[in-house]
Parts: sequence; C-alpha cells; structure tokens
Amino acid sequence: MKQSEQPPASASCGIAVMAKASAPGRTKTRLVPPLTPGEAAELNTAFLKDVAHNIAVAAELIPIAGYMAYGPPGSNAFFESVLPASIGLLESWYPDFGDCLLSAISQILDRGHVSAVVLNSDSPTLPTALLAETAEVLARPGDRAVLGPSTDGGYYLLGLKAPHRRLFEDVAWSTEHVARQTLERAVEIGLDVHVLPAWYDVDDAEALRMLRAELYEGWSFAPRMQAHRALHSERLIRALLTGSDLARRLGGAAGAPVAAE
Repeated sequence: MKQSEQPPASASCGIAVMAKASAPGRTKTRLVPPLTPGEAAELNTAFLKDVAHNIAVAAELIPIAGYMAYGPPGSNAFFESVLPASIGLLESWYPDFGDCLLSAISQILDRGHVSAVVLNSDSPTLPTALLAETAEVLARPGDRAVLGPSTDGGYYLLGLKAPHRRLFEDVAWSTEHVARQTLERAVEIGLDVHVLPAWYDVDDAEALRMLRAELYEGWSFAPRMQAHRALHSERLIRALLTGSDLARRLGGAAGAPVAAE
C-alpha cells in the first residue's frame, strides 16, 4: 500500500503526527545548541520513526490508523523514504499552526474515521497506553475531546470526533498558555474533555537531558506508566554520546529531574 492511499476505515481512530521533514537548520532548531544542525535533523528523523512505531504498537491494542500531517509541501518523498507504508500522508502546512491542526483533524475525519487525533513529534517515549486510552475514550458515544497536556503548558495530543474550529482560535501557539486556552475554548462550546496525564516534549536542552536520563540512566518521568521504548532515538543518542563530544555539550546531571506522579 502506498502511503498516499487511505488506511482501512475499520481503524476507527486516525492519529496524525504533526511532522516536519528533516533538514539541517530547519528542524529541531531549539535543540541547537547543544546539538549541531545536522544532529538535530537526525534526531527529528529518529523521533518520527519512534512515534510511528508507537502508533503501530497501539494499533495492536485498539483499531488505530497512523498518519503524518506533514510539511513543507512537496516533502512527501522524505517521509516515504523513512517511514513504513502503513503510515498515511496528509499535507498540512499553513502559516497559522492552529490551521495546520484543524486541517489534519478534518482530513482524517474526511477519510471515514470516527475520531481524529493530532499528536506531536517531540515525545518519543510517550506511553503507548495513552494512545490506546485516547482511542478508547473517543469511541464512546457522544461528542467529546481528549487532551494530553505537556509540562511546558502546551499539549502533546488532542483528539476530537468533530472538527471544532473554536478549539484552534485565539490560542497563543508556542506558549505556556496553549493547553489552558484550549480547555477554555472547550468550555465555551460545551465540549466534554477527557484530560490525560502530562508528558514532556523534547524541545530544548533540559528536555534532551531528561530523555538521555530516561533512555540510559534508569530515570522515569512517570514511574506508574510504562514509557515507549524509543529505539531509534536511543541508538542515535548512544552513537552521538560515544562518537562525539555530546556528553560535554549536554553537561549537567541528566538524572536530576523529579519524576512526575
């Protein structure tokens, strides 16, 4: 099956990763430094592979179809080269990030899925159970939403059964207010929201140290949940730690963060 083709409608929940094609100097730029532009691009690719695998594992538990809501336009060949054919491709590239999210949601629903989820590409160890829980909640009768808040005030996941435009309006994207404002919009339109446990985004040096601690030092962000085994990220970071001076560039004590409850 080509990635442009439609996954089976029997997968009632469609999950689209908000994805940007890897390119040095254009992807994961907030991780430069401590990473070089080339390393940041490699990490972006590893994250995409790990998140796609996470969706595939969740699909073994509950009917789910995976997508990449990608940009920039014309970069579909990159995704076809690094991801399995089971991952569908949806172009979703607009100046306003809210429009990107809404477009991805609408495209998934237009393909016949009962529910649609947008997922970030910055949380490679996100517990698979949270994806399965999202699909299960959205399969219940009645209109509802699922929101997975990030520790930085944004959200790593938003699931819907209808394209509620209001949820994406008057939101200060890329700030610590995103999750709160989204919940406020849900209250405005009377939409019930199921809130998942918080997780972290790997989008700065501190979070990268947290990921290193989680992958190599036995640290757990949420001891009560089983983190996804992010093999591609693990291999890349190991290679960088052993083959470059990344350990020096990261600095700090990787195991210092306090685990979430």
